[in-house]
Amino acid sequence: MTVIRNVQAELSRFRLRVLVASIVVVGCFGLVAARLVYLQVTRHEDLLAQAENNRTAIVPIVPNRGLILDRNGVVLATNYSAYTLEVTPSKVANLEQTIDDLAKVIDITPRDRKRFKKLREEARSFESLPLRSRLTDEEVARFGAQRYRFAGVDIKARLFRNYPYGALASHVIGYIGRINAAEKEELENSEDPANYRGTDYIGKLGVEQSFEPQLHGITGVDSMETSAGGRATRRLTSQPSTPGNTIKLSIDIKLQKLIEDLYGERRGALVAIDPKTGEVLAFVSKPTFDPNLFVEGIDQENWQLLNESIDKPLLNRALRGTYPPGSTYKPFMALAALTTGKRNASTLVNDPGFYMFGGHRFGSPETDRTGIMDMRAAILYSSNAYFYSLANELGVETMHDFMAPLGFGQITGIDIHGEVRGVLPNQAWKRSYFKRPEQQKWYAGETISLGIGQGYNSFTMLQLAQATATLANGGLKHKPRLVIATQDAHTRVESPLAANPAVNLGFKPEHVDTIRRAMMGVAQEGTSSRVFAGASYTSGGKTGTAQAVSLGKNEKYSAIRTEERKRDHSLYIAFAPADDPKIALALIVENAGFGSTAAAPIARRVFDYWLLGQYPSEEDLAAVSRGQATAPIGQPRLASEVPLASVSGLPNAAALAASATASQAAGAASGATSGALAASATPAASAANPLTRR
Repeated sequence: MTVIRNVQAELSRFRLRVLVASIVVVGCFGLVAARLVYLQVTRHEDLLAQAENNRTAIVPIVPNRGLILDRNGVVLATNYSAYTLEVTPSKVANLEQTIDDLAKVIDITPRDRKRFKKLREEARSFESLPLRSRLTDEEVARFGAQRYRFAGVDIKARLFRNYPYGALASHVIGYIGRINAAEKEELENSEDPANYRGTDYIGKLGVEQSFEPQLHGITGVDSMETSAGGRATRRLTSQPSTPGNTIKLSIDIKLQKLIEDLYGERRGALVAIDPKTGEVLAFVSKPTFDPNLFVEGIDQENWQLLNESIDKPLLNRALRGTYPPGSTYKPFMALAALTTGKRNASTLVNDPGFYMFGGHRFGSPETDRTGIMDMRAAILYSSNAYFYSLANELGVETMHDFMAPLGFGQITGIDIHGEVRGVLPNQAWKRSYFKRPEQQKWYAGETISLGIGQGYNSFTMLQLAQATATLANGGLKHKPRLVIATQDAHTRVESPLAANPAVNLGFKPEHVDTIRRAMMGVAQEGTSSRVFAGASYTSGGKTGTAQAVSLGKNEKYSAIRTEERKRDHSLYIAFAPADDPKIALALIVENAGFGSTAAAPIARRVFDYWLLGQYPSEEDLAAVSRGQATAPIGQPRLASEVPLASVSGLPNAAALAASATASQAAGAASGATSGALAASATPAASAANPLTRR
């Protein structure tokens, strides 16, 4: 049977199929073209960056940390380069076994293992962590020969911080330590978080902390071409790092060492200031600590020794230790009397050896001179009764309002962190300090002991030194400062830091002159005259002896029968030369007794050094450190001829400085301790029956 085909219909269906197929093909090509446009045009920059990232790696170049110098250019903090054995935990299959195997090649001590474990707890697993530092050339060669066995282990060249003089001035200089989690978060939220890429350490205390931005420098960048295995093959571009600036301090490190040696094993603090500029010439807190212990991460044993010591070596006593000022407060009380018009210099007060108020007897030491006292005699012989009665006449609010501008109980604004305020009491302070209503009331009897620097009074040596410098400078108050200049790492151009303008407290010159002459009398014929016998310059001063603990009613003080740490503190304030003061100071020797026997002899040697260029004889230095000297003994040495030896066991400071300047090795300190130095300031003694001894 013949089939009749509908050619026209078949042709139409064929054309339809061709059309559909064409549309599909065109659509597919359109999709490919669109994808190509999307990838080649729209995402060109993004994909190009990814491609570059696949073949390149960005390596941060950590800058050399800036140096720290004293006022004469002596290097106090510098850097040195050393090889470090580092492990990246995320790249190691069996970490403990790897460390055990490494110990067969390179000596790894239990201390190294403990420090590494602590670092692991603080860091991310993909970070490279130091297991051993300061490798010898032989150790580097031994590891290099067997490097293929240890995946995730490498040797790096790093810069380490070094403090050539060890514990000397450690509270001023501070130290560096590994960046902890809190600091890392703060840096990531800072204005320039990239500046700390590759940096493992940061300043933790003192100038190292307060001037961290200047000391750190600017991180550089290397763009490296890498192989498929991730190994660098060649450098593509490089932006070098900018080293941190050099910081120049106002302190004289040889004077600082002299004072620390004069303290010996005793505890205390001393602050010496140039009254005309506010520059701090010495800033001593004893005992000290070795900041080199923290650079690679302090071990548990040393940390416990420092943190749990009864002597509190981590406490910056000059900045954070607060003490009753004792009789050193009396010249300022006398100036308050003259300024407010409550008394004049010729007002006579009978001192029978005690002062009666409200049926309570406020006593004086039995050895004190008694009789009729004018203002000069009261300062000269440190009459308690004179200043007990003056405190009653002034009242607590007037005393507070006069003393606050001098800096008592105030933040001085010195250029390192951590300063405490202390206590300058008044009624508002007591209401805020105590919780129970009966404790918040101010009693008139509490005012009396404030007049001799006892009671609630509690100040730092920095505050007392600033007030003394202000008095020596005729009422012109300068903000104390430790850093006087910075030096650019590249140009070596030194830029002095501008000092804040002096504040005129408005004291009448004749009033200031009256107090200064009375303080000159203290050194010439008063309580410190034996110490300054034979001095070729005139000075003004005031001794003080302040209670460390309260005495009970009718209880008499006996140093022999009192536990050593409960004995009185020895204080002294002074300035010299008296007619044109170039140095003013305040110091305390804790639990050392009379101010004239323990504190004043240190002040005499400081003045001899600064004004005459004299360094005490070894015999004299030893006697003062034991509290057994008054005027200098033996033949003093020329300060310029007494060497200042490095104690770090590393190359001398000049060589280290030159090495650090020339080197651009990337690296950072591996300090592991990130805890803040927690140490409470010495509490102020609140004496129910205050007795201030000379």
